[in-house]
Amino acid sequence: MDAILDFLGSISWWVWILVALALVAIRDIFFNRKHTISHNYPIVGHLRYLLESIGPEMRQYFVANNREELPFNRIERGWVYASSKNENNYEGFGTDRDIYQHQHIFVKNCMIPFQMDKDHPNKIDKTFLPCAKVMGEYNQRKKPYRPASAINVSAMSFGSLSARAIDSLNIGVKNAGAYHNTGEGGLSPYHSNGGDVIFHFGTGYFGVRTDDGNFSMEKMKDLVEKNPFIKAIEIKLSQGAKPGKGGVLPGAKITPEIAKIRGVEVGKDVLSPSTHKAFTDVPELLQLIEDIASETGLPVGIKAAIGKTEQWELLAELMVKTNRGPDFITIDGGEGGTGAAPPSFADHVSLPWIYGFTAIYKIFQKHNLTDRVVFIGSGKLGFPAKAAMAFAMGVDCINVAREAMMSIGCIQAQVCHTNRCPAGVATQSKWLQRGINVPLKSDRLAQYFKSFRKELIEITHAAGYEHPCQFTMKDIDVNVDDGELTKTLEDSFKYTKTPVAFSCAQDLKDCSYLGGHYKETNQS
Repeated sequence: MDAILDFLGSISWWVWILVALALVAIRDIFFNRKHTISHNYPIVGHLRYLLESIGPEMRQYFVANNREELPFNRIERGWVYASSKNENNYEGFGTDRDIYQHQHIFVKNCMIPFQMDKDHPNKIDKTFLPCAKVMGEYNQRKKPYRPASAINVSAMSFGSLSARAIDSLNIGVKNAGAYHNTGEGGLSPYHSNGGDVIFHFGTGYFGVRTDDGNFSMEKMKDLVEKNPFIKAIEIKLSQGAKPGKGGVLPGAKITPEIAKIRGVEVGKDVLSPSTHKAFTDVPELLQLIEDIASETGLPVGIKAAIGKTEQWELLAELMVKTNRGPDFITIDGGEGGTGAAPPSFADHVSLPWIYGFTAIYKIFQKHNLTDRVVFIGSGKLGFPAKAAMAFAMGVDCINVAREAMMSIGCIQAQVCHTNRCPAGVATQSKWLQRGINVPLKSDRLAQYFKSFRKELIEITHAAGYEHPCQFTMKDIDVNVDDGELTKTLEDSFKYTKTPVAFSCAQDLKDCSYLGGHYKETNQS
């Protein structure tokens, strides 16, 4: 034995490399039946697969220019990163964007901007920007809710995101006075750090599910009673990433913790159907909304990506006829989000946000319903100029998903669906999650929200207004390609936004329904 070890030890390191390469070549030539390239070009052919695997990263860092990448280019990501770290997020030497490009946004500034008096809330807090409407006020819900932030965390569930990511988001929204949408994976302990929460459920009814997969009103009531930080409930009809498509949560990914939160069995595949069992048509949806609101006292809304509008017309007609309906509506863009989806869905099914929102807002405006509903926009709106455009079109709040992920460390690796997120954000790997420093990342989420609100307020004041809800569609121009240089939003989308009732920011601050930490401050 000693002789064998001595012989092996006498062999040079380069000989071992040659032996390893020879074994790889033998495997490629005689045993490989799957990959033609490595069979025909043993050893060297593996370089092709290596280069292909790191191609996105190479293009992202060395090939693509600052404005070229999708879904978020380097300038957009850089602004989120700098804002979340409270670093310099300015540009020098003018913009490097082609301002004559199609759909470029121009916000019309005023000759004399809005001037704050010395006691104005934004003199005291430059980031104070609550929603101008109250969820549930028109329908006289028992517990109306005014979101204390114009920007909030969109629906991303525990399971899709890691425990530490959810912890960071929830603590961050608490510090920023915003709300945190749970996503359809149920309410986890990581949503329970003190931030306002909107409980969201889809066709799987996770967290409020009976043993046979139906919706349980008793579990919903119990959930709300035990968790007073839940401020509203959202029913997901569809989402931008894959509208009208269900999903399967493989049993191998269902840990005891996830099983308990979602109300499913450990190790058993769980089907999320493409349609709801709790209702089959629009009148039944309307009844479910009223039943949940009556039993919980909370505002209830719906979320959807937009395609055909006939059923939305019916919903609006029934709301007028019955004087009932959702307290808020979240319009999701077909731009997609964190949810994994087949390319055919992600690329082609449902309208982009700007077209989908326009279609729905026009319907509700035609039926004089816009004052009754809080409109929430979701679809790459996490930047101040885009937010100004959205408010001018009729939005009352903005939800952000991927922008929030970037603020806590997402690097746009685009591997959310593989469980190998290198930043530990969209993975259940304990090792990868360990890289997330929750106190640090929660501070960055809060700082991103505060920077966002501060810049949106500054843009609003530059346009001569006190609050973004006062933007009109004539205040924003966009580049068009039909022979004219620019058109206002009003000219482009053929409607005029209904004015939002607004007195002053101080009245919003004094509102008894205001969420976040502001309510505690007012009472003290």
